[in-house]
Amino acid sequence: MDTHVRTPQDIFLQPQHLVVPPFQRPYVWDKEEQWAPLWQDVRRLTESRLADRYSTPTHFLGAVVIQAQEPVAGALQAHNIIDGQQRLTTLQLLMDAAAAVLDASGSQALAAQLDVLTHNQAIYVTEGVRLKIRHTNRDQAAFDEVMQADPPVVHPELRHAGSLIARAHEYFASAVQEWLGDAAEPEFVLRASTLVDVLTRGLQLVAINLGVNENSQEIFETLNARGTPLTAADLIKNFVFQKLAAEGADTKKVYAEQWSFDTKFWEGEVSVGRYAISRSSLFFNQWLASRVGEEISPKSTFTRFKHYVERESGRKVTDLLPILKEQAALYEAWTRAAEDPDKQLTRVELSIYRMKSSEVELLKPLLIWLHEPGRAIPPHVIDDVVSSAESWLVRRQLLRLTTSDLGRIVADVIRVHRDAPASELADRVRAHLTRLNVSSTYWPGDEEIRVALRTEQTYRRFKRGRLRMLLEAVEDHHRATTNQPRVPRRGYPIEHILPQKWSDNWAVESLEAEQERGNHVHRLGNLTLLTSSLNSKVSNGAWPTKRAALAQHDTLLMNSRLLAEVGGDDWDEDQIDLRTESVVDILLQVWPVPAGHEGDIVDPQAKTQEGVEIKDLVRAGLLQPGTVLTPRPSEHELHTAVVVPDGTLEVKGRRFETPSGAGKEVLGRAVNGWFFWRLDDGRKLSDVRAEFRGDTTTQEGRFDWTALHAILEALPAGSWTTYGSLADAVGTAAQPLGGHITKCLQCTNAHRILAKHGRVAPAFTWSDPNDQRDPKDLLLGEGLAFIEDRADPTRELANDDLVALISE
Repeated sequence: MDTHVRTPQDIFLQPQHLVVPPFQRPYVWDKEEQWAPLWQDVRRLTESRLADRYSTPTHFLGAVVIQAQEPVAGALQAHNIIDGQQRLTTLQLLMDAAAAVLDASGSQALAAQLDVLTHNQAIYVTEGVRLKIRHTNRDQAAFDEVMQADPPVVHPELRHAGSLIARAHEYFASAVQEWLGDAAEPEFVLRASTLVDVLTRGLQLVAINLGVNENSQEIFETLNARGTPLTAADLIKNFVFQKLAAEGADTKKVYAEQWSFDTKFWEGEVSVGRYAISRSSLFFNQWLASRVGEEISPKSTFTRFKHYVERESGRKVTDLLPILKEQAALYEAWTRAAEDPDKQLTRVELSIYRMKSSEVELLKPLLIWLHEPGRAIPPHVIDDVVSSAESWLVRRQLLRLTTSDLGRIVADVIRVHRDAPASELADRVRAHLTRLNVSSTYWPGDEEIRVALRTEQTYRRFKRGRLRMLLEAVEDHHRATTNQPRVPRRGYPIEHILPQKWSDNWAVESLEAEQERGNHVHRLGNLTLLTSSLNSKVSNGAWPTKRAALAQHDTLLMNSRLLAEVGGDDWDEDQIDLRTESVVDILLQVWPVPAGHEGDIVDPQAKTQEGVEIKDLVRAGLLQPGTVLTPRPSEHELHTAVVVPDGTLEVKGRRFETPSGAGKEVLGRAVNGWFFWRLDDGRKLSDVRAEFRGDTTTQEGRFDWTALHAILEALPAGSWTTYGSLADAVGTAAQPLGGHITKCLQCTNAHRILAKHGRVAPAFTWSDPNDQRDPKDLLLGEGLAFIEDRADPTRELANDDLVALISE
């Protein structure tokens, strides 16, 4: 075994074939987690070299394991990629995309420097393709196509344009083109040559080269399965103390006095979106974002920290550690305070608590930045900035708008206003947020929130923690008017005033009145907090009984004020509407916007794409209450769904908020309800939704096969599914789906779709008429067993399994 640190030039320059074996998993890296962070690292490294022509910083990409194959006379030496095929494939795609851009711009000599690392010269390849990496799994066709396409590559016209491989190549080509700029600019050649130098010699990998007879599986298991993976904090710690040693510091003393992160608090895990990461790793990520004004992927924390320390901070690690320690101590104090249910929190601590209740971490880089040692921002300015940022975030949450792009805005605020005088900082941040005018980031105004919350089924729509936080804010507002301390944050139960089971003691006379009452049960005005739960008999009792029970809980002002306002009258829909307006008024005061701000956006169409619901179609008059929907032609046609005025669908006496939920009730499995339900004129719900959006494509009868392509791309080797299950998952029928697959050049893994009972469909054909492979042989080669000519039933993926493949 030979192990060395290598550059791409070291690894790829010699004539060879690096083979991805058929048993390796397919290419799974994506833009958010891998492509964009890699490009950011490459760009940052290139810009550092441009800023200082005498420096040669490098960037470490990780480790790869390569094993030599038995040599074959007259053929290029071949090596199997045992580990690191995702990394090497992505690196090849980046280099080839950059070469294509350079070639198209007239820089053929620079393009050739990259081409020799991705393609073997013709003199070494007597037949077949010249590519140095050879995929033998399902990615072969897509990789070969894009890597052999003539520049400039027209990605949408590729046969495999929908594959991750092609999309990665397109992303890198676009990113490189944008960064390089116009070839006519004076700086173009210098920028291009520096980029090529970084791609060929500025990146580093640990390459483990195994001989033909060495145990590759043992190496693979050691790298991937044994022991606990190192966290970003582990890598940072190792890097920091290596730097300290190089600086001549007393590392034992520094560890004892300055390193704060080896405690249970910092080693605990925190959920961030789909990930669970150590609190210390999360802190380093947020602290780093506060220093550089960039949104940083959790997976890039270490590499970005390393670059910051070596190239941007202008400080020795010895000088950075006291800053880290001070801000980590403050961060821990905020967190512990927010967890104390009885502590009267500062404005910053309250923001920490509210973020935890809403399951977000978004504003923490901003809080760290505001408390940067040496800035000495007055506390009232900090509170003002935090209040504006929290209003921006919470108002978007009230409308259930996306938060996916908000991290970038927080980073922008930090970067743009880093040098603002403290006396101007709050106004500048507020103005920055006010100017946001696109649907993905804007600051909603009062009227939009009033309209949305007036009829919103809040109890169903919001998670309990977030809903409780909103009601606590209402209670705190009441208490502030009489100078009382904030309500204890003890997870008080949320109570429906008009009970969820209202039919026994709160009955009404007509069907229309029943529907109206049902529409009001989960609205914001019908909800309150109690210091302890009522028993079910009292909770569901008539209003006089319920009123007396609520009076016993009048330690909360929201309840005593509610009872005072209602008096002896009944609690009904009108009272719920009035209280909803009152509660919304308070929320808008707790989280205000600047005077005159209305939250206008320049892309209203984009906003409608974020999440159309049945209630939106009802409000728009495109779907009338009482409309009866029927399933698509199937054995379930006798079941119907009725559109309820509140925008839910009633099926079998139950109400569902989404068409897919109603469809699952009928089918007994997951289904795309927008395509499942029909109106009496034959239109699908998706057609009505398209009309609401102003999109005529669906109305013209063209089915959107995007979900199908994504599922097929993710369909794992060794498994199988049926045409029927696939059809249900994407919202169509088996026959048109099968017809589409036989003609679609983007439909991968068609051999993994079998007829009912697990047999290859008698009429199965590949979309490529020249493809003569036997589907069953391919499945056997992927490890799928056949029993009496039927695929192993334990490896079948049903409808909801397929939906889960793309649920993220």
